Amino acid sequence: MSDWKLKRQILQVGAFLLLMVAVLSIYIGYLAVWKGQELAENPLNMRGAAAKADIRRGTILDAHGRVLAQTNDDGSRNYPLGSVMAQVTGYNGENIGSAGLEGHANRELLGLTADMTRLGPVSQLLQTERGNDLKTTIEADAQQAAFDGLAGRKGAVVVLDADTGAVLAMVSSPSYDPNNVEANWKSMSQEADGPLLNRTVQGLYPPGSTIKPMIADAALTEGVTSEQETFDCPGVLDVGGGHSIRESHGEVHNRVDLRKALTESCNVTFGTLGMRLGDAKLKKAFERFGFDQSIGGEIVMTSSHLPEFGTLGTGDQAQTAIGQSTLLVTPMHMALLASAFAHGGTVMKPYLVQEVITPSGIVVHRAAPEKWLTVTTAEMAAKIHNYMEDVVTKGTGRAAQVSGVEVAGKTGTAENPQGEDHAWFIGSAKLRNRNIAFAIIVENGGGGGKVAAPIARKIILSLQN
Repeated sequence: MSDWKLKRQILQVGAFLLLMVAVLSIYIGYLAVWKGQELAENPLNMRGAAAKADIRRGTILDAHGRVLAQTNDDGSRNYPLGSVMAQVTGYNGENIGSAGLEGHANRELLGLTADMTRLGPVSQLLQTERGNDLKTTIEADAQQAAFDGLAGRKGAVVVLDADTGAVLAMVSSPSYDPNNVEANWKSMSQEADGPLLNRTVQGLYPPGSTIKPMIADAALTEGVTSEQETFDCPGVLDVGGGHSIRESHGEVHNRVDLRKALTESCNVTFGTLGMRLGDAKLKKAFERFGFDQSIGGEIVMTSSHLPEFGTLGTGDQAQTAIGQSTLLVTPMHMALLASAFAHGGTVMKPYLVQEVITPSGIVVHRAAPEKWLTVTTAEMAAKIHNYMEDVVTKGTGRAAQVSGVEVAGKTGTAENPQGEDHAWFIGSAKLRNRNIAFAIIVENGGGGGKVAAPIARKIILSLQN
């Protein structure tokens, strides 16, 4: 073989090897950059499991530095406030996985940032023996007040900072103790009351009359009524087809304008407005307020169940406008609805983690308030908010009154085909240093004004200091 042929073959082999190296480099880059996060989070990734065993998980704190979850000397997790904080902290178990912030912020608690997990084995050289701490937005006193207010009854409470979206309290009842969840997993996962269900974001309920502030907004925005129009309430509304809507407890409101109708929670007025709005405008209102959307981020919320707009008869239109028919929503979304009227028509995106702090005290992440939706004008929001103040000062929400605090709200008594009515109260309060919004539901509790509104008062008092 001539030297020329030999050199050509060597060049061909060399070019082939260079091509293979280039292809391998591109594939490694693809795995590291485009697929890195997905592979890092895959439950079959044993490197992640090995890392967990060697790293002391970080501490979860409330907004004022109170410990909500920490690692014991033996490596187990300890939850000082137990069942009060279960829906916030969640749990972390060797055989049952994780939930809540323990699951959502797992990488942060292990000190594994997204960039580090993509470095593969190299990340182990940079990894510390202790994970990062999480400082949450939760106010332990408000969380305790909400938990005590529910008093073991089935239900949920969400409290938000209306101006920032920070979640101040998130309570679901019945709850569970994350300190022994793994030992009791089998029995708890089979309990009919569903203590593992986070009702704040996973529970779906008919909102009842708490949807009426949104319907008032829609009716005025779409021009199907005015502030000056008066409605005659004889206590019953014919919705066609031989069906009718009645006022609770046989009440008769006589002549009412929109403001008084909301204050006294007049079904006849709002049923009438629902029929006037019709399917298209009702659908538009629910979409405007985000009931067809998910929040994203660290708040994983079950989607609302909306009526099949476009197919509704007048009866279902009227029922939808008073929060019944097939309409189902989460307490979190109703707190967001309340926040819209408290914050000038803008809904801020809710969040739970305000800071991620390294073992050396460096803040590597600080949350910034983020707008989610603009649902109505500032003028309309102020008008509806003013109506909701009347509900508390003159109407069905008097039990939420707090001396020296501007409280606005809307009660709800939602019919439940499986049992007693659900008791609702949504609203807001302007405190000295912040503007809060909330939603409270007590399953099978009966009247929202008598059962849910007093819980709001407890929460407001806990946040006044």
